[in-house]
Amino acid sequence: MTPVLTIDGPGGAGKGTVCMRIAAAMGWHLLDSGALYRLVGLAARKQGVEPDDAAAVPALAEALDVRFEVDRDATRVTTLLDGEVVNEALRTEQAGNDASRAAAIPAVRNALLQRQRDFAVPPGLVADGRDMGTVVFPDADLKIFLDASAAERARRRQLQLLEQGLSANLDDLREEMEERDRRDRERSVAPLKPAEDAWVLDTTDLDIVTVVDLILERLRDVLPEDRPPADETPGSGIENT
Repeated sequence: MTPVLTIDGPGGAGKGTVCMRIAAAMGWHLLDSGALYRLVGLAARKQGVEPDDAAAVPALAEALDVRFEVDRDATRVTTLLDGEVVNEALRTEQAGNDASRAAAIPAVRNALLQRQRDFAVPPGLVADGRDMGTVVFPDADLKIFLDASAAERARRRQLQLLEQGLSANLDDLREEMEERDRRDRERSVAPLKPAEDAWVLDTTDLDIVTVVDLILERLRDVLPEDRPPADETPGSGIENT
C-alpha cells in the first residue's frame, strides 16, 4: 500500500514549503489540494461565474483541465489550467478567497475527491490541504496539522507578497485570513480541523528547517524499517516561503 503523509492547516502555517521539502527529501509525489480549489475558483472567474455558485461551479470542477509540472530540483511546481501557466494568478488573495468559497460547496468537494486520491501512487505521497487527514486520506500513515497565530501567518504572507514585488497591508491580510479561517472551520462539509489522530504542530515560533526535521523524524518512526531512508538534507535548494 502506498504510504501517505497528510499535512493540513490554515493558510500561512507553512504547509506549502514544508510539504515540498518533505516530498523532495523522501522522493515522494506531492499533492497541493489547495491549488485544485484555487483552480476551480479561477476557472469560475474566467467563465464569469461566482465561485460560490452551487449550480454552475461543480460542473467546472468535474471538467477541470489541470496539470502540475515539478522542476528538476523540486523547487517549483508549475500549474497549468487549460494549458496556460497560472502560478501567479493562483497566489493572489482573491484566488485564496475564491477557493474557500468554492470549497464550501459539497458537490465541488465530491467532484475533486477521487482526483485527489488518485495522487497516491508509489513510492509515496505528501498531501497538503485542509481536509487531507480527515476526509481524503483518513487512513494516512501520518497526519500533521500545522497551525500558527493569525498575526504570524499574516506576516509571512506579507513577506511573500513583498518578495513578488506586491504591496499588502498587514492588518487587511490578517482580517482576510481570519475570515477565511472562520469560513473554512464553519462549513458543513469537511471543515478545517485536526484529525483525531493528527499531530498538531504550532509553527508560530519555529523556522521551516526545524518543522521539516521534526516531521521527517516522526515520519521515519511510523514507516517500515525496510523502507529506503530519506535524504538527510531536505531543505537544500528550496526557497523558504
